[in-house]
Amino acid sequence: MTTIETIADAVARANASNRQPVMFIHGLWLRPSSWDRWAGMFETAGYAALAPSWPAEAGGAMAPETIGEVVAHFADIAGRLGRRPAVIGHAFGGLIAQVLAGRGCSAATVAIDPAPFRGVLPLPVSALRSAWPVLRNPANAGRQVALTAQEFRYAFANAVSATESEDLYDAYQAPAPGKPIFQAAAANLNPWTEARVDVEAAERGPLLIISGEHDHTVPPPVVRAAYTRQRRNMEAITEFKALPDRGHSLTIDAGWREVADIALAFVERFA
Repeated sequence: MTTIETIADAVARANASNRQPVMFIHGLWLRPSSWDRWAGMFETAGYAALAPSWPAEAGGAMAPETIGEVVAHFADIAGRLGRRPAVIGHAFGGLIAQVLAGRGCSAATVAIDPAPFRGVLPLPVSALRSAWPVLRNPANAGRQVALTAQEFRYAFANAVSATESEDLYDAYQAPAPGKPIFQAAAANLNPWTEARVDVEAAERGPLLIISGEHDHTVPPPVVRAAYTRQRRNMEAITEFKALPDRGHSLTIDAGWREVADIALAFVERFA
């Protein structure tokens, strides 16, 4: 799926190809184009790649998006494909990917530095600081928020050079809805939260969780806690991969290929 291809066209192309589809889900503050190099790599490997936008991006609206709305959007896309896709998500996209897997929508799932869900308890200071551009103002729950270059540097690009951080910011940063961050922040206080993953679903399928050692936004203790909960699934394989010296920008920075190779190898085993 290219950045100018509509979701309907991407679904039709994937179905016509008769290839195994792979759906990429970006997180907050990134554009769908952040997956372009991944999509090309997976296409070369024989898959039909899709990197759909979030609902507001697809519809041109600026209304706040809830986690539930985003999940429903991607579940609908998965349901329109001729076969269950492999799903690869980063950050909030990693959370969405796990929700979809728990609903049986994924043939194999890779969650990269995934945002936390209910039951994931660690709350490192760096995660709070990364989310502070949104959380500092309750009104941000009803609007989109952009990161400054300095905020992006701390939250995403702390493990790369200042020059690369500036380049990544210019290429991929985009305003994001604040609502999902408030939902995730309150997940362990809200029994009805939409930030919920069915970790024991028999139909979940194989899952790989990847963690960057120096990630400020979703630090390793948060990712490992998600992995610990996902290991409760007795019906499906759950694997974990820790990557040294990598930050939250690990899917878009100069080392993206290392992460993509790991994800591709996992998908090739199961999808």
